[in-house]
This record gives sequence, structure tokens and C-alpha cells, in this order.
Amino acid sequence: MLLRHIRYLKAVADLGSFTRAAQTLHVSQPALSQQIKELELRLGAQLLDRSGRRVRPTDLGRAYLERVGRALRELDEGARALRDVEDLSAGTVRLGITPTVGTYLIGPVSRRFRASYPNIMLSITVSSHEEFEPALMDDKIDLGIGFADLPSDDIEVIALHEERFVLIVSAKRGGARRSVVSAANVANMPMALLTPTFSIRRMVDRYFREQGFQANVVVEANSVSTLIDLVRSTDLATILPENVAGPGLSTVKIKPGFEPRRAALLRRRNAYCSAAARAFIATVQGVSGEYAEA
Repeated sequence: MLLRHIRYLKAVADLGSFTRAAQTLHVSQPALSQQIKELELRLGAQLLDRSGRRVRPTDLGRAYLERVGRALRELDEGARALRDVEDLSAGTVRLGITPTVGTYLIGPVSRRFRASYPNIMLSITVSSHEEFEPALMDDKIDLGIGFADLPSDDIEVIALHEERFVLIVSAKRGGARRSVVSAANVANMPMALLTPTFSIRRMVDRYFREQGFQANVVVEANSVSTLIDLVRSTDLATILPENVAGPGLSTVKIKPGFEPRRAALLRRRNAYCSAAARAFIATVQGVSGEYAEA
């Protein structure tokens, strides 16, 4: 049995199509089908259900892929280990980061990291915190920057700074002159908030319910930068980590305050950690420490 057979099987199962898998693997569809049939014959089991419009693994196929998938990840890690250059003259760090943390942290981290390691490539994926665990377990990213509340024994959490949530308004607004505002007053303001798919929005909604109010949401957006542009140029307010506020914006504390949230580096427990990834972790910890001291 060849490793190629297993990779072909996984591609068809992941993509749900012999045609798409053949295109991705740059092989002919008949050759791909023949290789998988050979694998099924050798194992004495039907691994794929070809009866529907979408090709799916059978129960036996799922059980097989679950086990060989772990082996494939180990093999890929071994290949990266061989390519890893300990003097940091080359390498890649695959990073996942949440939209809010990315807004204020990725710039300073990347600037400092590139100044020290100009030949290391950063491959950055912006995604939700909830997507980090499967991405780490499937070896799609080396590190995630999210939050410390990812409940999995398979994920190692390296705590960073605390995020403190505040009201953010245009510096031109009269409300910007206040240092503290009540939850009742905030609930009456026209608000621009992230959509409910974001954990911050769910946290904000829960906060106002607990205070006995409902936020006056007039704009929803799935982009932090869009919210910031709206707030900077209109009378709208938003609630985000105070580190997000930049030029033209002011922050106002809300009373009672939100529970702070702990930012964190995440990685798969016991996974191979390249020299480039170790250097990146140290860089993130250095920049995060400055936020903690501020």
C-alpha cells in the first residue's frame, strides 16, 4: 500500500468529488479512481459511497480516515522538521488570528518579527476563535492567537494580556469628553456592533440583558475595520477592546464594566514546534507584555 493511495482517498473525501480531487492533485480522474479502487481491494472494504451527487466516506471509510489522518499529519510535521532551519535563515509560520486581536496586535508583532527575522514568511489566516481548534488539530495552522477559554485538552494555551472592553466614539463627539458612562446611557446610544457570529457581540448582548437593557443597534458589520471607520466618521458608538481605538477615536469606560478577556497563544499540544514558530511565540509575548504594562 502506497502513501499516494491514502492521500488520494483523503482528497476525495474532503472535497466530495473525484473531479475536484483530481484537479487539486493534478492527476487524471480515471487514474485517481483506479488508485482508490486498488486501496479498497487491498483493504477488503468499501471506503467511499459513490451513489449520491457528493462522494462521501462510508462508516468504514470514516473510521479508516480518522486513523490514517493522524499518521498523515505526523508525516507532514516530519517533512517540515526536515525543512526547518534552526538558524532562522528560512522558514514559515502559519498563523490564525481573530479579527479583533488582529486589528491591534498583528501590526506591531509583524513589524518586530520581520525586523529580527526578515527571511521568515508569515502566512496569516483571520478566522473566528472557534475555528482554531479544528485548524490546529488538522495541522492547517501552527499557532492561533485568540482567547484562553478554548476548552480542549488537546490545545496548549499560553496566556497573554487582558483585553478591556470600552465604549469607542469619535473624538469629535461630545460624549468623548466623559471618562465614564453608565450602561443605561450606552443602551440609549445608536450603536454599530459586530454581527452575532462574533463572540464579542454575544458578550455585549449578554451584558445588556444582565443589566436589564437592550442595546440600540442600528448597524451590524462583520468587519472590525468597518466599524471603526463608521464610528470615526459618524455619531455611532461601538464596544470593542480599548487597544482597537486609533486616531480620531476616544474611549470611554462603561459602568459597571465588562469582564476582561484574556488573549492567548494557542497550539496543538505536543505538536512539532519549528524554530520559526518558537521565535514568533517569543515576539508575541514581548509585544503582549507591553500591552499588559500599559
